[in-house]
Amino acid sequence: MKKDRTDKKPWPTKEAMIQIYEKNLWGGNVDFYSGEGSHHPLILNPYMEAVISILTSFESPIQVCDLGCGDFNVGRQLVKHTKNYKAVDIVPSLIEFNKKKYKNLNVKFECLDIAKNELPEADCAILRQVLQHLSNSEIKSILDKLYQYKYLILTEHLPHGSFTPNKDIISGQGIRLKKNSGIDILESPFNFKVKSEKLLSNIVLENQKGCLVTKLYQI
Repeated sequence: MKKDRTDKKPWPTKEAMIQIYEKNLWGGNVDFYSGEGSHHPLILNPYMEAVISILTSFESPIQVCDLGCGDFNVGRQLVKHTKNYKAVDIVPSLIEFNKKKYKNLNVKFECLDIAKNELPEADCAILRQVLQHLSNSEIKSILDKLYQYKYLILTEHLPHGSFTPNKDIISGQGIRLKKNSGIDILESPFNFKVKSEKLLSNIVLENQKGCLVTKLYQI
């Protein structure tokens, strides 16, 4: 695959994510693959059922912004349940690929670094296994912008049982699971303020690999 380096000095996060897709570090034998978490039916089906239930619960369809859309295998199944859908990722070639592959869907794709760029307008933001890859400083930057939304659907990969939340990592260098940690946006140092919190799904992974927890926050 052709190198995709549009910035002379890309941010470390962007560099890491470009490399992940260039080298297929999340598996798959296709050009762009966002990992088993975006494709395995035992993981995906309970998530889709929970999120679609929320999206269809409103009197009128709402606007959704998918922050970290990846290969869009998840998002493509949600589009029809929304008023409009905006999908964002940090990897330029991935966004261009998605624009071509999903040109017949009512989706606006944008290449943005959500830690430093302004975020698109919408009613609800979806962040699915994105924050877990980022440093605390980048997470804080993103969370500060999420107050512009009414709702947040957040999925994080967490350890089983008790853990210490929000241990810092270098962006793009794995996730906090190896430190028996995971992201809890309501805890220090983030202390994200919400009106309500609702558990949508808790998917236990095999081989002691933790669980994928999805929550709905009203902001």
